[in-house]
Amino acid sequence: MTLDSQTIVKVKRLIPEAKLPKYEHPGDSGADLVAVADCTLQPMQWLAVPTGISAEVPMGFELQVRPRSGLAMKHGVTVLNTPGTVDAGYRGEIKVILVNLGAQPFPITPGMKIAQLVVAPVVRGLFQEVDELTASQRGSGGFGSTGIAYVEVND
Repeated sequence: MTLDSQTIVKVKRLIPEAKLPKYEHPGDSGADLVAVADCTLQPMQWLAVPTGISAEVPMGFELQVRPRSGLAMKHGVTVLNTPGTVDAGYRGEIKVILVNLGAQPFPITPGMKIAQLVVAPVVRGLFQEVDELTASQRGSGGFGSTGIAYVEVND
């Protein structure tokens, strides 16, 4: 459901101290997600950090969990599966999989902003099997086809 170009997302606090997602500034595309846990993320460790909330996402939309640029730049902490997806049918607690790529332990405290939540429309594809695909200028050129080096891993 939309209201004045805004999409209504119902949010339930699972614990009283949980904070609802909140936009910090007018025009922000991401609303801040806040931790309810007290833990320390060691270098090269990842954890599913609870937010204490669940949501009812309208059909045709998803919530995208994205990193906070300040945490990434200052501490090397980011969202491991970025963007994480909260599907319309999911009603469980929203948790953020944070990874510490930095050299120092990173303390997480209740009330800390740990990620951003973006409401995004979803377009579902109709996948159709065919014997041939239409030719294109790029063809099958994939990783590194534009001059960027990469290493391919074969099983």
